[in-house]
Amino acid sequence: MMSMTCYSLDFGRTVFDLAACGCSSNASIDRCSVRNYARSVYRTCNRDYAARRSPYCRRDSAWCRVSSTKAPETLLNGVSQDPAVNLKESRGPISLINVFEAVAGDLQTLNQNLRSIVGAENPVLMSAADQIFGAGGKRMRPALVFLVSRATAEIVGLKELTTKHRRLAEIIEMIHTASLIHDDVLDESNMRRGKQTVHQLYGTRVAVLAGDFMFAQSSWYLANLENIEVIKLISQVIKDFASGEIKQASSLFDCDVELEEYLIKSYYKTASLIAASTKGAAIFSGVDSSVAEQMYEYGKNLGLSFQVVDDVLDFTQSAEQLGKPAGSDLAKGNLTAPVIFALEKEPKLREIIESEFCETGSLDEAVELVKQCGGIERAQELAKEKADLAIQNLNCLPRGVFQSHLKEMVLYNLERID
Repeated sequence: MMSMTCYSLDFGRTVFDLAACGCSSNASIDRCSVRNYARSVYRTCNRDYAARRSPYCRRDSAWCRVSSTKAPETLLNGVSQDPAVNLKESRGPISLINVFEAVAGDLQTLNQNLRSIVGAENPVLMSAADQIFGAGGKRMRPALVFLVSRATAEIVGLKELTTKHRRLAEIIEMIHTASLIHDDVLDESNMRRGKQTVHQLYGTRVAVLAGDFMFAQSSWYLANLENIEVIKLISQVIKDFASGEIKQASSLFDCDVELEEYLIKSYYKTASLIAASTKGAAIFSGVDSSVAEQMYEYGKNLGLSFQVVDDVLDFTQSAEQLGKPAGSDLAKGNLTAPVIFALEKEPKLREIIESEFCETGSLDEAVELVKQCGGIERAQELAKEKADLAIQNLNCLPRGVFQSHLKEMVLYNLERID
């Protein structure tokens, strides 16, 4: 269900040790191995496209305006009252090597703990999980948890991350992975990032069970956090996944779908988990509720921007770059932002889509119409608007390395379409 991706994991078969995710676990990690790990992360993040120039900005304000979390239905109108961040200011390409190096030790600990959490109870499920974890990706969600955890910890003078911070990152990664497995089943996708999907290799039954297993494991560990606010927050995410799939399935080939509906669906399927993870990290740092709400808004806006960028790339990248056929969402009747914008200008596009591409070459024609009618450009602007809001949400954090890295996460996402 989620578009964002996860890192490959080298699963082992060790017994889970709760102490492994305590703050002392980083003490034995060699600095050289941490740096090498971060560099491997950076290479993974940049293998699909060359470095591009990206805008960057700084805000002088150190503290942000207090605002409540917006309901999904207000996503289209969720414009901040703060002056707009200048995303067009010239800057060199964003390098994620420093971003991931800042939390490389945390990510290594995450790897070790996930091996034990998934466990060796069922070799088939382990193999299925290893397939999806091993399909490449950036592991951005747990990295975001660690970055927000460390940034908010600075506010309250917390010197090291807690066990709950680390467990939250593990739970988020398991939920994300489970959603990917189920998403591939629902979409009948045979490939993910250039590799065969779990259900293609092991069958639908095993894939569904593997996803269920990880959802169940994450729920058990979530309950053991014993924080009712975070439990409610993450539980809502799992409900949102289902709501997003239902909303998408009920609007296939529907040319009357509106941008607001698309954003709500994108929130359910992508932004909800990111928002919950960033807010949960802030809660475990013990910061004021207003800061936690801003972290929720940051995750939501970053997630929406990421989804829009992914939907743009579905039209602008090759099948080899995407790891799946180009225009695959449109082919399945899933109308994304570029299509919704193009439909406003081109009546012929509606005719082709409503025919469900029954004629040979009609899908290619539809893709070209989306490009010619400005759908790509308008979607790019939408992604930048959400990115602008995400960066504004970071003004509540102390200016420093972790706030800077969180900004770079936003700008790196935009670089994919620059």
